[in-house]
This record gives sequence, C-alpha cells and structure tokens, in this order.
Amino acid sequence: MRTSIAPIEVQRWLAFPAAFEEDLEGVEGAGSLSSKDRAAAAERIRSLVDELNRHLRLYHLEDSPEISDAEYDRLFRKLQALEETHPELRLPESPTQRVGAPPGEGFKSVAHRVPMLSLDNAMDADELRGFDERIRRMLDREGTIAFLAEPKLDGAGAELVYEGGVLRVGSTRGDGHVGEDVTANLKQLLSIPLKLDEKRIPVPDTLSIRGEVVLPISRFRRLNADRRARGEEPFVNPRNAAAGALRQIHEIDLARLRALEFRAYGVGEGLPGNVKTQIGVLEALAAWGLQVSPDHALCPYVDATVAYHQRMLERRESLDLEIDGTVIKVNDLALQRDLGELSQMPRWAIAFKFPPQQETTLVKEIFASVGRTGALTPVAKLRPVFVGGVTVASASLHNQDEVDRKDVRIGDTVVVQRAGDVIPQVVKVVESRRPPGTRRYRLPERCPICDAEVIRPDGEAVTRCPNPSCPAKLKNRLLHLASRIALDVDGLGEKLVEQLVERGIVSRPSDVFAIEAKTLEALDRMGEKSAENLIAALDRARDTTLPRFLIALGIRDVGGGVAELLAGHFGDLESIMQASSDELEAVEGIGPTIAESVSRFFADEDNRVEVARLRELGVRFPTVKQVRASQEGPLSGKTFVLTGTLPGLTRDQAKERIEVAGGKVTSSVSKKTSYLVAGEEAGSKLRKAQELGIEILDTVGLEKLLNPGSP
Repeated sequence: MRTSIAPIEVQRWLAFPAAFEEDLEGVEGAGSLSSKDRAAAAERIRSLVDELNRHLRLYHLEDSPEISDAEYDRLFRKLQALEETHPELRLPESPTQRVGAPPGEGFKSVAHRVPMLSLDNAMDADELRGFDERIRRMLDREGTIAFLAEPKLDGAGAELVYEGGVLRVGSTRGDGHVGEDVTANLKQLLSIPLKLDEKRIPVPDTLSIRGEVVLPISRFRRLNADRRARGEEPFVNPRNAAAGALRQIHEIDLARLRALEFRAYGVGEGLPGNVKTQIGVLEALAAWGLQVSPDHALCPYVDATVAYHQRMLERRESLDLEIDGTVIKVNDLALQRDLGELSQMPRWAIAFKFPPQQETTLVKEIFASVGRTGALTPVAKLRPVFVGGVTVASASLHNQDEVDRKDVRIGDTVVVQRAGDVIPQVVKVVESRRPPGTRRYRLPERCPICDAEVIRPDGEAVTRCPNPSCPAKLKNRLLHLASRIALDVDGLGEKLVEQLVERGIVSRPSDVFAIEAKTLEALDRMGEKSAENLIAALDRARDTTLPRFLIALGIRDVGGGVAELLAGHFGDLESIMQASSDELEAVEGIGPTIAESVSRFFADEDNRVEVARLRELGVRFPTVKQVRASQEGPLSGKTFVLTGTLPGLTRDQAKERIEVAGGKVTSSVSKKTSYLVAGEEAGSKLRKAQELGIEILDTVGLEKLLNPGSP
C-alpha cells in the first residue's frame, strides 16, 4: 500500500532539504500548503531542476559526473514528489519531462509548415565560384557577397517546434515536406532544451528550429565497446546509429539516445524580425539555449569560403563529429529572400562536398538489374569493403558505354568511392592486378527477368526491356507508386510487392487498389490486422494531388520539381495528356528530353488505360483550378492564429481546413489578425488577442465559420 507524507513533514523537507534524506518512493501526496510554503516549494523545485539538469549534462555530455547514481536518483525522487504535490509548479524543462511514454505501434506523420529543402552540391572550388557568380548575376550586384560557412554535419536532420518557448513536437526531416513524430525520443537528448531561454532574446510564440542530430565519434566508439562486451553487433557508423536511435519504438536504448547531440543551424518559422543575418540566426539559437556548430565562420567573399573549406578538410580527421563537407550560405537574410528557392532547394545556399574517400576491392560478379522503366543497369557485385563510413558490396556501372569506357571485368581489382559520400561508384580498374583470362562484359541480349529481347534506341545510352508485363519493371513501378514522394502507401514494401507480383495478384500498378483484405491475409507474414492496415493505407492514398499523381505514374525524367511545373502550368491532367511535345517544352523549366518523355508516355494507349483505371478505382485529386477556387471560399481574406490544444482537431488539420476555405493561418497575433482560435492551455497569444480586441473562437465557433449553412 502506498503511503503519504503529512503536510508538516513536507514543510520540514522544504525548510531543511539537506536533512530530509528519506527515500520518497511510494509517496502519494502532501496535502495543502500555505502561500508561503507554496513559494518555498516553487523555489525548491527550481533549485532541484537546475541541479539535476546540471548533473545530467556533466554525466552524459561532459563525462565528468560529480555525484553517484544513487544520489542522483534520490534528488530525482524528491523532485517527482514535489511535482506530484504541486503539479501546477512543474517546469517544462524539468528532467521528469524527459521520461515520457515511448511511441505506440508506429510514428505519426508531421507536415513541415515550411519545407526542409535539400542543398545543391559543389564538388570543387570552380563550382563554388560558379555559385557565387550565379547569385551575383541574379541579384545584379557587382561587388562581393558575404557568406556564412559551417561544417556539413553527417547526421540525421530534425525539426523542433516550440510554442510559448516550450518544446511541443520534434520530427525527422522525412522527405522534406512530411516527417515522423519522434518527440518522445528527441526529449532524451540533453542538448535539446525542453524550454527555451528568453533572458537575452524574446522567444516567438511559435518557433520551428532545424538542425542535425549527430553522434560524436568518441561516444560512438564507447557505445560500440559496450555492445561488443555484451556480445551485440556494433553500429556501422555514427550517422546510422543516430538515425536509428531516433526511430526506436519499443526497446528504447536510453544510453544511445543520450549520447546524441542536436546541433541547430536554422529557423524555419518564427525568426524575430530584428535578426537580419545568418550569423545572427546562429547567435539567436545559442541565446535560446541550443547548441550550434562552434566552427562556423563569416567569410566576406567567395575565396574566403574556399580557404575555410580547405581548413575544415585538413581538420576533418581530428574532429569529434563526422563531417562530409561545408555548407555555404548567403549571410544577408534580405538577399536570401530576394534569391528565393527552387522546388527542392534554396538558391542562396550550397553544400561544398569533400573529395570522396576511396578503397580498392575485387569485382566478384557483374549482373544486369532491371528498373521500373525497363532500363538494364550493369551492377558490379564487390567483395565487401568499408568506404566512407559504410560497407559497400555493390556499385552501379550505369550502362554499357560506361562499362566499355572503364573496361570493368569480373575478377578485376577496382578503386571504389562513395560519390558525394553517398552513392558507391567504381572509379577505375587497377589493370596491373588484372588476372589472365578475363573477358569484357556485355549486357545480355534478352531480359534476365522475362526473357524479352532488349532494345537500345538510337541516340540513347540505356538498354531497355520493352515488355510492359516484365515482373521486375512491375515491382519497381509499384515501389515507386507507394513511395513518399508519390502516393505514400504506408506498408507496401519490397517483400510484400514481391509476393503480390510473383503470385499474380498484381499485374499492373492499378491492381493494388482492387486488392481485398482476404487476399492479403493469405500472404506470408500478413495477418488480419496487417491486411486491414494496408487497405486503410491504400484508402488514404486515393486522396492525393496532381503533382503526386504524375510522379506515381513513373514517367521517365518526371520528379517532384517537374511534376509541380506541369501541374502549375496546365492546371489539370487532361490538358497535360493532350499536350504536344512542343507545348510541353514551352513550359519554363521543361527541356526537350523531358517534353518528349511526357509526350511519349501519354501517347501510349496502355498508359492511358492505366491512368483511367487508377481514377476508376478511386484515386482522385483536385485540379489546380479547383485548388485556386477553394482559396476563394467562405474564409477568403480572413487571417487566423491557432493557440492551445484544440479538442478533436490537430493544428495541422485546423490549418488545412482554414486554408482550403480560403483563409490564411499565421503564427503570431497582430492587428491584422481576424480570429484567434483558442484551445486548452492557451497562453500569451490569448492575452494579446484580448488586449487587441480580436474575436476569439473555440472549435465550435471555427466549425460555424467553415460551414456557414450548418445549424
């Protein structure tokens, strides 16, 4: 039976904390205290929080603990007991708030309100100078441009969203538009403040912070030593260990999580207006209590960034963090806004990559892989070798011309590298070590999967299987359709796709939308619950957008950027399907190769039938005209701010519904705000709205605005 502490005992503890050392495990409550004692409790809670957080940092980050684990546990239990007695005095930055429930069966999706874009790459100094020339030309500037240079950390991208200075959501980068909610795991990182420090710089009501989750090399080695001592497999490299730690669901490895660090580098939303430079962004982040890279530097002109890059390359092996290059950003935020972004990357920043690391290994086999467009790609199977932090066991040889140019043969010793520290690549053959009797490799004349005669169209480097029913093509088309950039079908992975194709359940991509749960239940490793989950995921995937639908079709050379351009220009699918190659090429950003590819795809009757069947099976999307028309809805011209926890509605859902109805959602309250939608635990935004006389709505009031005709 749990016991309680009488109020007088709690008062004695508050007054004489050093003398009150009983083990408080099992304490339920402590009754009511006077206002004086309540103030003393608040002061003691603050003292314990500060002391415990200091000891956490000493133990996990600085490896120099000052107290024993038992003593830390006693202090922690004291804090827990006080917080249970006075829950209203619990502080957001309390270490008890880092011990939350692990995620459930999976991670929820989180839409980034401002996309987390990728960076273009420069592989040498000339390409970096070309970047400088390009942006000066766009800005019509004769003089030099100042840049902020910082190390390019090799970790896992993440976003932290703070509301009222308190951490609410932490998510992975995902595809740049949608990530996974890993808040519970990110809260274990001691470098992430649960509450931001606003003593030096006020914290905006809503603030999204971008950064990289990294595992210092010294801690990586210590973790691997512990794993080997326990008879467990060591982690391959710090980056994989960091990314994997964030996605732990059931058996949470706290030691691994707390070995990670979050290094902040930018603000997605909510940057104070008085911050005018990129280096000012880093200063603000540091002032709020976040770690930033200490090795950043302000470079007054482009050649200074080249020198900085060379210094970091020379220091690479001595650093405690893995880096694979440097990031160069225009320092002036006003110039950044003038330069703007492309669909996938900003124009004002670039990643200056280090030269790839190289190793030698043996080519054991060369075989042809068949992709979703039927392209036959020669792949070298290698004797596994550790290159740039990962084990490489195969490398693409791209096409027959590339094989001929490098003359790669089975049995050769080759130099391999990771291109851009990512993609394995055969650099050259060590001919002096070639064994006798080797023969030049030729791609097969027939598809290795379906035995159809392959073709190589005039003027193309790629050899293709023309059979539309080729199982390899179908498998890869299905995986592409299910990918995050396309229809995002959760659960439709490689092993399941293989079963669907090999058992003849799916003979074309649209067939997946006709599958019944009973059919899925009969497959290996697919029970009733898994089948229901996949059917539900397919139902969700039916509601998409025109650009995502275009990507899902698997048209050669059509990725996210091209799909957005086509949808924005033509407005609906029918117009794109009917457009000639010349009309397609007239779209800014579409070249002759892409135009011909799109035109040829929709000229094929089988493809047109497949498009029609996908739509018959319920795959739907609004035209661009409908999207634009919806923006002239009942909330057109109205500006909303959301605050607090909205019952029965997430922030993202509320924002989406307001925007579909034509309204606009902003992060801060001002005189231009039309309505404040306030939920539970509304804070400073509610007070400011009341001061300005702005109309305040609950979710019922919002629903009436969204549906003006409803009772």
